[in-house]
Amino acid sequence: MDNAARQSPAGLSTTPSWLLNQTAGHAARLLSEGFAAHDLRGYHYRLLATLAEDGPASQADLGRRCGIDRSDVVAAINDLAGRGLVVRAPDPADRRRNVISATDAGADEARRMGVTLERVQADLLAPLSAAEREQLTRLLTRLLHHHSRH
Repeated sequence: MDNAARQSPAGLSTTPSWLLNQTAGHAARLLSEGFAAHDLRGYHYRLLATLAEDGPASQADLGRRCGIDRSDVVAAINDLAGRGLVVRAPDPADRRRNVISATDAGADEARRMGVTLERVQADLLAPLSAAEREQLTRLLTRLLHHHSRH
């Protein structure tokens, strides 16, 4: 039993919500440390990965697809543009909007960060077999879909 579990009441430390919360904290720390090696954060990866998968998008659409608040999208895009990882250009269909595209360097960085993400997942899930990892992913996906609908 780890320190957090020993310091919590037994009735709490065996509840799925508490266990999920504690594990999510470890996952966030591992991911933050992994992405820090790139001098970037998780929301940078979400934006770069979305652009790499789906192609150019308006700032607003990119924010919606990534689940990032509009003001945070602007700040993150400014960071990424300053590093040469994305470019911002007026939308030819509506000059009031900007279209964001990943540069070649941005696509490369998204791939490198994806490798980091895979390494973090392996570290986080190290005590589980491949079958258990798949089962955990299925169960968490079911829970997330259920609660996302409400």
